[in-house]
Amino acid sequence: MNLNYLQNISACFPNTGKMPVLFLGHGSPMNAIEENQFVQGFRKAADEIPKPNAILCISAHWFTDGTKVTAMDMPKTIHDFGGFPQALHDIEYPAPGSPELAQDIAGLLSPVPVEKDHHWGLDHGAWSVIRHMYPGADIPVIQMSIDYTKSPQYHFDLAKKLHKLREKGILIIGSGNIIHNLRLIDWRNINTIGAGWDWAVEAREKTNGWLLDGNFQNIIDYHKQGTYLQYAVPSPDHYLPLVYSLGLKDKPESLVLFNDELIGGSLSMTSVRIG
Repeated sequence: MNLNYLQNISACFPNTGKMPVLFLGHGSPMNAIEENQFVQGFRKAADEIPKPNAILCISAHWFTDGTKVTAMDMPKTIHDFGGFPQALHDIEYPAPGSPELAQDIAGLLSPVPVEKDHHWGLDHGAWSVIRHMYPGADIPVIQMSIDYTKSPQYHFDLAKKLHKLREKGILIIGSGNIIHNLRLIDWRNINTIGAGWDWAVEAREKTNGWLLDGNFQNIIDYHKQGTYLQYAVPSPDHYLPLVYSLGLKDKPESLVLFNDELIGGSLSMTSVRIG
């Protein structure tokens, strides 16, 4: 990467103090329209940080062959789910995009090829949480996809290349769930706070301990851990956004957990703030 590029990314994003980084456990799409303690936690997180110049979201729901960034002026609201009330399908989140930020990300990630995408938009992993944080939809939002051909270590290292964006007032959000096993959902307790199978309780305790101790290598190497984590992460799509957020942490920075609850037996809403 041209070192001069680091000093010259878009003038439309002036230098600022270093923005925090978030990982948000987004849970059910219904959180987009429900009022509960988790959406209150999203709002509180936004209230406690400076208003960003733009938002980059790495969502579990854009899992691609290669790395892509949305590069359109006005991304569409994607309703990438089924079986939910019409009221949820009617939601629009008309935040602008930022072709300039897409170009900056492509430059920062070089020599990794980055496709500038004009077809995707904002999926529910992005808009269902961001609409609670910034309901005015007045902050540019773009998404970066997760390359499903790459390892967790690759994604952790790739995230480090995005660090300069934090100094441009850009809020980077990973959106997924640390524990996410839809096949083992306890539907009777889907809205019961604290409801978790024994393996989910163990997975939450272990991952929370690693997060708070700064033992990110165990997070990255989740597939080498016990059976409890294999149940918690049956596929990496919802887990890797956490890895991106952790890759952006500077060693001296604080890390705090919020919305730290199990629901439905096999889901965790645990969210992370860095900085």
